[in-house]
Amino acid sequence: MGHGVRIVDDIEITPSGECQLGSLAAFIRDRRIPLELCPTSNVHTGAVQSLKEHPIELLKKLGFRVTVNTDNRLMSDVSMTSELLALHEVFGWGIDDFSWLTVNSMKSAFLPFDERINLIENVIKPGWKNISSN
Repeated sequence: MGHGVRIVDDIEITPSGECQLGSLAAFIRDRRIPLELCPTSNVHTGAVQSLKEHPIELLKKLGFRVTVNTDNRLMSDVSMTSELLALHEVFGWGIDDFSWLTVNSMKSAFLPFDERINLIENVIKPGWKNISSN
């Protein structure tokens, strides 16, 4: 689901801090529909006021299938590296979080299921494990 950042409009945070998903948000999460988030572009387009206010951390905690993308790379002057660095700087995300994002992306790729699983188990996870052990 492109530009899934607006799904937060269907999530209510109660005064006690609990999150209640509306019917659309629950449908998206429960069916593992990927949310293509473009943090820098979301700020540039006014979808969120700042990276600090971006709902990506909330969506991650609530179990949504989140992916990170660059959207208008040239207009926003971003790369995947700069997007991940921003998530690290703002939310403290690290290797495990970036591995999770990569697996989410592959789970959502337009490849046959068996090919996706093979890439996840034999390429992506070992690759991230190699990085984290160095």
